[in-house]
Amino acid sequence: MYLGRVIGSVWSTIKDSRLDGHRLLIVQPVTSGLKATGKRLICADWTGAGAGELIYWTRSREASYAFLPEEVPVDSTIVGIVDEITPARK
Repeated sequence: MYLGRVIGSVWSTIKDSRLDGHRLLIVQPVTSGLKATGKRLICADWTGAGAGELIYWTRSREASYAFLPEEVPVDSTIVGIVDEITPARK
């Protein structure tokens, strides 16, 4: 799983019918220090996350598992909202 921050949403009137009722959000991947890293991506939302929230997401085949028994054609999904990050002590 990867950390990210929700920075927007996608509205689509024409899409695969298996995506009907599922929100698509724009996510900026971040490091454990909360610095932006890598390219932004579109994630299906399983959690109800909103703009500005810190989330964790998964990709590849595992991204569709959150929607089982539905078969949703996604390759990245928000699977959790982060409440707190506690860095390890040195």
